[in-house]
Amino acid sequence: MHRPLAAALLAALAIGAAHAAPPDSPGNPQAGSSAKSRSRFTEDPYPSTYQRIAAAPVLISGATVLTGTGQRLDGADVLLQDGKVVAVGNGLQAPAGATRVDGTGKWVTPGLIDVHSHLGVYPSPGVSAHSDGNEMTAPVTPNVWAEHSVWPQDPGFATALAGGITSLQVLPGSANLIGGRGVTLKNVAATTYQGMKFPGAPWGLKMACGENPKRVYGGKSGPATRMGNVAGYRAAFIDASEYLTKNGGKKKDEPEKKRRWWQSANDAGESDKDTGGKRDLKLDTLAGAINGDIRVHIHCYRADEMAVMLDLAKEFGFKVAAFHHGVEAYKLADRLAAENVCGALWADWWGFKMEAFDGIQENIALVDRPPNSCAIVHSDSEEGIQRLNQEAAKVMAHAKLAGMDIPPERAIRWMTQNAAKALGIDAETGTLEPGKMGDVVVWNGSPFSVYAHAEQVYIDGARVFDRNDRSRQPVSDFMLGQGAAAGTSAGGVE
Repeated sequence: MHRPLAAALLAALAIGAAHAAPPDSPGNPQAGSSAKSRSRFTEDPYPSTYQRIAAAPVLISGATVLTGTGQRLDGADVLLQDGKVVAVGNGLQAPAGATRVDGTGKWVTPGLIDVHSHLGVYPSPGVSAHSDGNEMTAPVTPNVWAEHSVWPQDPGFATALAGGITSLQVLPGSANLIGGRGVTLKNVAATTYQGMKFPGAPWGLKMACGENPKRVYGGKSGPATRMGNVAGYRAAFIDASEYLTKNGGKKKDEPEKKRRWWQSANDAGESDKDTGGKRDLKLDTLAGAINGDIRVHIHCYRADEMAVMLDLAKEFGFKVAAFHHGVEAYKLADRLAAENVCGALWADWWGFKMEAFDGIQENIALVDRPPNSCAIVHSDSEEGIQRLNQEAAKVMAHAKLAGMDIPPERAIRWMTQNAAKALGIDAETGTLEPGKMGDVVVWNGSPFSVYAHAEQVYIDGARVFDRNDRSRQPVSDFMLGQGAAAGTSAGGVE
């Protein structure tokens, strides 16, 4: 009999009740350096309830280790304990009670991170009832939060885990100029999205350039052109700038405790008329972006439009964390590096619409230039997220044909360290360094081989996926129900 990982996790949680995560652990929503003091525009009424699974120490020995920092260590060991990476090196000693994993012939990497996913908001089965990623009611909807559409039972989370994905950012779609907040999740089985929510991770703000917004809203509420797009961004950020000024503090003659921070002196006004007096969820998000507490992620294909968006960011004082898709990012790779902006890109998707026509297969390799570049491989796909490592391998192969030899220790950063940097969680995860979260993948060989499989996946030091153990292959409740209805067992990775 095979039982789903959910049952194993419940048992582990029951056993670990007496060994709850300590106050400074990733299981504490207030822990971690990214859980810094937030501005009042980004107070979280729906905080993370994520708790790491109690697990014995783990020593993986004799493996080829890619640390995510640009290092490759051959015949090396990785020690995990209390949810953290304790040490990486040679000849490490296992503490009492440790689980030993023979890494001979295996490769070990940090857990992979996908910065652009729609799992949970466009889950499987892909039916209209599940279409919760685009709030296509107005061109500017920063008031919506993707986390409030996330369905934790999406079978896609489990298949992504089998591909080595330990963290991911779930974003709204790209129908709108400003589509709303994204959320960063730990890829664990949970009943609620808060049980997956990465503790202390900043929100992302999804924006979109080009064809999508003008296609959706042209002839309706606008915009219908690219110049209309830019006018729409500017109008929204002008409102946010005024809101930020009006609501930056309390009235001098009134104690804070007697007045909500978002109430101005003129409480009779309506926020849609920009007269103050009411809290505005749209402007909360945009003000948080201007303050730097919400990271801006922009769906944008053409180099000229990326340049315009960088200028827009300068005009209103916000920082672009990453351009997503960016098939023409290679044309302004120098500027992206100079301004410390990441390019979250596909390996080879191109040509499916006019703004995606001028893509090249060396795009990521050209964006990945030292010393300040930040190239990322992303999926934007419930299928691609299952093989992000092979997407990176395609980039390496095409780069080599063009005379650029990219070693594995550099390429792994596209899915680990750089991705964590774009999401603002690089102090907690993305590399195998002492003190970081114990998010680790054990591969059957080089992760950049067409034959690569993630054999074991650890999240905060707990083995949550094992290709050779059906009890540690997660199956969502939804899929369990489908299997029961069909009279067969559900799930598992063959």
